[in-house]
Amino acid sequence: MKVIKNLKYSKDHEWVKVEGNKAYIGITDYAQHALGDIVFVELPETDTEISGGDAFAVVESVKAAADVYSPVSGVVLEVNEELLDAPERINEDPYESWIALIELSDPDEVEELMDAVEYEKFCSEED
Repeated sequence: MKVIKNLKYSKDHEWVKVEGNKAYIGITDYAQHALGDIVFVELPETDTEISGGDAFAVVESVKAAADVYSPVSGVVLEVNEELLDAPERINEDPYESWIALIELSDPDEVEELMDAVEYEKFCSEED
């Protein structure tokens, strides 16, 4: 399982990469392994306001469909439209295959998320 050091992680297996007051959100390597081969991604609408904990996207694999929950609150600025034609990119590199870019409405929420060490420990306890 690959975990990137400078990201933050949620208990729902999403990662967050913060750049200023914006955050990229995707699913972790752990999540994509659990799902298996991803065949479809339903992206959120841009300009949608989301709250931390809200389901904002859906990832479907050959095994199951899973909601993607936003670890932080904000407004969707951009979505990764490449995933519409190539959802398998999440399997190939989950940390480069972000789902949405949001403008943070409460940057302090990021501090409530796990760092890489905490997330690795959390995943080892889930197995």
